[in-house]
Amino acid sequence: MSAAPGTVYLVGAGPGDGALMTVRAVELIAGADVVLHDRLIPAEALDGARADAVVVDVGKIGGGVHVPQEVTTGLILEHALAGRSVVRLKGGDPFVFGRGGEEALACRERGIPFEVVPGVTAAIGAAAYAGIPVTQRGLASAVAFVTGHEDPAKPGTHVDWDALAAFPGTLVLYMGVRQLERIAERLIDAGRAGDEPAAIIERGTFPDERVIAGTLESIAGLAEAAQVRTPAVAVVGAVAALGAQLGWRDDARPLAGVSVAVTRARAQASALASRLRALGAHVVEAPAIRIEPLRAEVPDLAGYDLLCVTSPNGADQLLARVRDARALAGPTIAAIGPGTARALRAHGIEADVVPERAVAESLVDALRELPVRRALIARAEEARDVLPDALRERGAEVDILALYRTVAEPLDEAARVAALGADYATFTSASSARHLHAAAGTLDGPRIVSIGPVTSEALRALGHEPHVEAPNHTPDGLVDALLADVAAR
Repeated sequence: MSAAPGTVYLVGAGPGDGALMTVRAVELIAGADVVLHDRLIPAEALDGARADAVVVDVGKIGGGVHVPQEVTTGLILEHALAGRSVVRLKGGDPFVFGRGGEEALACRERGIPFEVVPGVTAAIGAAAYAGIPVTQRGLASAVAFVTGHEDPAKPGTHVDWDALAAFPGTLVLYMGVRQLERIAERLIDAGRAGDEPAAIIERGTFPDERVIAGTLESIAGLAEAAQVRTPAVAVVGAVAALGAQLGWRDDARPLAGVSVAVTRARAQASALASRLRALGAHVVEAPAIRIEPLRAEVPDLAGYDLLCVTSPNGADQLLARVRDARALAGPTIAAIGPGTARALRAHGIEADVVPERAVAESLVDALRELPVRRALIARAEEARDVLPDALRERGAEVDILALYRTVAEPLDEAARVAALGADYATFTSASSARHLHAAAGTLDGPRIVSIGPVTSEALRALGHEPHVEAPNHTPDGLVDALLADVAAR
């Protein structure tokens, strides 16, 4: 008897900004055996996919070379019939010009269960990010979504351009860059006013979104002069003029047009990358390191009067080995800085001692008045000995609990070129600086942003003076320092 087929999930990834993905989409990607995705999905959409998942790019851009639809449908059916859970991940919404209906019908015909997960469609998402409401009381009470792939001059078109010219509302044209001039001419010839407001939105909701505003008569020429490329949507109607008043992204995106390389370990990079993207940056993910847990057991803490945790990674690795947080109830708990304290707090542990500056010297000063007989330091395998040496000088017995090591992450040529070509490169640890330098051969190119003095010292040892050092030695402090540098330039 053959195995029961797996479930197919037709999932909308939204128009480009990863923050617009639904909770359900993220959940399904994390659990899928197979992910078949378009190219126009958020950069971080696949970050949560399982390491052992089969991930296949079946997309296309602007009508270029792509996997034929029948091949994509065949892959969906093949994997599902083998009992695997399949996420078919599409930009926008799977049922809006996404051929999701065809794929759903193919599943139904073969008896394969499926689920549809809607996404924010580009027509609404891109327009909203450009400050254009597709409907507005007094201006437009209806909206029509139209594929721009069809040539309006060809015989046998499925789009009634005459009816659209008379449509009493907003027109949103999908992917119509190459046909925009002909579409505009066809609508005007059919009676649509040539001076009606229009806008074209390139890469809507992405960090490098561009909005070109004009009229129905002028928009094609303006788009050509600006060299607008797909993905793009055009908005035609009175509401298009509201973008000049309601555009909000420039105020919210002080890093618009700025590329930033993030060199943190992939598991840690998402929060930093997300904040940078929210500020408008184009994020280049170039993880130079990864965290490798070590075989280590947490000793009985009853005999210690001080537990020092020297990094967020140390906090995570420590708590991963503690089955019951009450095991930490005996000693005073010291975190090297606010970031490590937050990592402990995420596990339900509140640190007793937290210096403002996340360096060992500051923690030594913060512990100066605390009597210490026996201390345990939870840290990386390789770390500075400033803290244990200082405690031993005070007469304390100090044990080191090495919980993890940082190892080099291979960097392919494309990632190397992208990282060195970025406007800024951020370094949140000495190891990330050393390993990226080893992988890339240099750090020349971007302005270098260091999280603090220890990382800066490592950069100098490599022959590179940081352009920016964060006064607050946390990822948030690093971003604030980067923002200040951008504003000053």
